[in-house]
Amino acid sequence: MKEAIAKTEVLIEALPYIQKFKNRIVVIKYGGSAMAEAGVDEGILKDIAFMRAVGMCPVVVHGGGKHISKAMEKEGIAPNFVKGLRVTDERTMQVVEDVLANVVNAQLVKKLEELGCPAESLVARHTHTICVDKLKGTDENGNPFDWGFVGKVRRINPRRIFETIMNGAVPVVAPIGRDRSGHAYNVNADIAASEIAGCLSAEKLVFLTNVPGLMRDPQDPKTLISSVHMSEIPNLVKEGIIKGGMIPKVEACLEAMKNNVKTTHIVGGDIPHSLLLEIFTDRGIGTQFLSD
Repeated sequence: MKEAIAKTEVLIEALPYIQKFKNRIVVIKYGGSAMAEAGVDEGILKDIAFMRAVGMCPVVVHGGGKHISKAMEKEGIAPNFVKGLRVTDERTMQVVEDVLANVVNAQLVKKLEELGCPAESLVARHTHTICVDKLKGTDENGNPFDWGFVGKVRRINPRRIFETIMNGAVPVVAPIGRDRSGHAYNVNADIAASEIAGCLSAEKLVFLTNVPGLMRDPQDPKTLISSVHMSEIPNLVKEGIIKGGMIPKVEACLEAMKNNVKTTHIVGGDIPHSLLLEIFTDRGIGTQFLSD
């Protein structure tokens, strides 16, 4: 009886959040470091299925860097990164598109469907959801550098995303863009998720990663920072609390909030049911970024 009562208390705690976020869009960036070695984590997909079942509108934007690197190695192509971005020639782009569309995206859609959650694959070969221009920039030494088929988001076309949501399904978006001539480009998944969330004026943008959130001491989960205001970010960077791979994720969070996303979150994807714990409980478990 006590166990049954405890379960009802959990549901009651979730009730106001279910009511608040009903019919609201939540963009979830899932992939890369948060993905299990063997593939997708069914626990995370159950969270997404639950969100849709209680009336929320989840949108999944996935990565798949580890899967791409493994596929490249099988093809005898050595991965090359400059300033954290994968150098993508024509042959590499073929691998990227094949892995993201035919392996990761297809697997996510299939697993969601198996959980009774309708889902639709949105990939660049079928849609022009992510419109890009060729990325131009410099390397670590300040010299002009060509990453090949790596795209900078020019705009997001939300039509197919909204149509999928209106049809009661979860959009599953691969981070592949098309340029003005229709050629496929590799797009950073964090940036793609941020741009999509901003275009949709999402209620939330959640990054699932391999750390619990933003911590004052990366080796001590007890130092997790539960909430951060935008104005605090520069000092946290100066102090070295935000560094390395966390910098682009935080920048993506801030950019989304500048584009009308209400709150953004960085959450440990390896924690069981981390999405539900972050969204439907009073304290949450990750780091929430708030406007000032």
